[in-house]
Order: sequence, then C-alpha cells, then structure tokens
Amino acid sequence: PVLITRLARTVLENLPPSLDSTAEQPPLFDGTTRLYTAYICPYAQRVWITRNFKGLQNEIKLVPLNLQDRPAWYKEKVYPPNKVPALEHNGKIIGESLDLVKYLDANFEGPSITPDDPAKKQFADELLSYSDTFVGSVFSSFKGDVANEVDPVFDFLENSLSRFNDGPFFLGQFSLVDIAYIPFIERFQVFLSEVLKYDITEGRPKLAALIEEANKLEAYKPTKVDPKQTVEAFRKRLSAQ
Repeated sequence: PVLITRLARTVLENLPPSLDSTAEQPPLFDGTTRLYTAYICPYAQRVWITRNFKGLQNEIKLVPLNLQDRPAWYKEKVYPPNKVPALEHNGKIIGESLDLVKYLDANFEGPSITPDDPAKKQFADELLSYSDTFVGSVFSSFKGDVANEVDPVFDFLENSLSRFNDGPFFLGQFSLVDIAYIPFIERFQVFLSEVLKYDITEGRPKLAALIEEANKLEAYKPTKVDPKQTVEAFRKRLSAQ
C-alpha cells in the first residue's frame, strides 16, 4: 500500500509555475523543506527524481525558478552561488546536485538508492566520478566530429551496464548512479539524434534497455523535459560557444 501511495502522489502532483524576477520570495526557514529547482535543468532534475523515488512529494516542496529571469532574492537571500538545485532544510541551504541526491537518501525516509553491496558501492563511486567527464565530453563534441568524440563515452556507458546482470540499470537495480546519468542521457539522445543525426543507442542494446526501463519509472516521468526545449537550449549553448 505504501508503494501504491507513492506512485499515485507522483502521478497526481500539480507542478507549480516557475518564479521569475517579479515573484515574491517564499518565507525562508519557516519549517518547510523546499527544493529550489528549474524544470529545464538536468542537475536539478537529479534531485527531483530522487525526491519522487523516495515518495517525498508531500515532504519536500518544489520551488521552480525561471533561469532566464531569475528572482534577485534567490542569490541575495537564499543561495549566493545563484544556481539550482538548492535545498532548504532544517534551517540551512545546501547545494550541488550529487551531494543533494546523497543527502536526501541519508536524511529522509523512502526506498534507498545507495547499494549495500561493497562491489556495487565501489563501482558507483567510479561512475559518479566519471559523470562530469561524460557530460563535458558530449557537450564539447557538438562542434567537432561527433561520432569520433562521443563513441568512446557512450561505449563506456554500454560496457558499464554489463558489470551487473541483476537488472537493466548501472548497478543492476535502480540507484543514485542512474539518477546522475539519466537527465543527461535524456537530453543528449534528443539533441544528438535530431540535430546531429547520431543515435546513441545504435549498437548499444544495454543503453537502449536502460532508457526504456527509465521511461517506465513513475519517479522519472514527471521530470522529463519537452524535447523541443532541449533542442532549443542546446542550440543556444552551441551558438554561444
């Protein structure tokens, strides 16, 4: 019954509108736990997925920001680095997406996303350390020879998905590693396919299976970005390089 309740809450949640520079600041440190986020940001999406997977929709309130027109009070009074995500909890503000994923897992109830198995824990650390390299390599490939530059990193993911065979995810079962990678895999698949005509799943059946299984997760589905928004955002990024 508990699981069913969690799934239902995920599906039925009404997402609040993004706050822009004209929006008033929510009360700070009034006892409400708030996740400051942005619907288009893959880093913030990591924490959003974690919140949903652990069934914390009622415990952690989403405060989405418009990153193109963000409120001045966010930097001045909430989180001086002026980035998302940030979490308001127990009288303090915490940032950095992977730190927050681990923080939610350690400090809130719900299914664990951290493996108990020592071999899986070690591999999780390796993959989390590699995630910035993965993201940076794919972004830098947009202006180069895409296939040559991204083949190795997507092959690395495919090989990593072969390490454990007790499920379709990086550690077999769904974990914080999938949460770290899926928001970026989602966006890269769209942009590379539509704009640069590169299919990340071609010849990579395990990566294709990971994406297919992720798309079934009730914790992930509400967090997905409109593909058109992804293409537009990445085109802007490309033209700015």
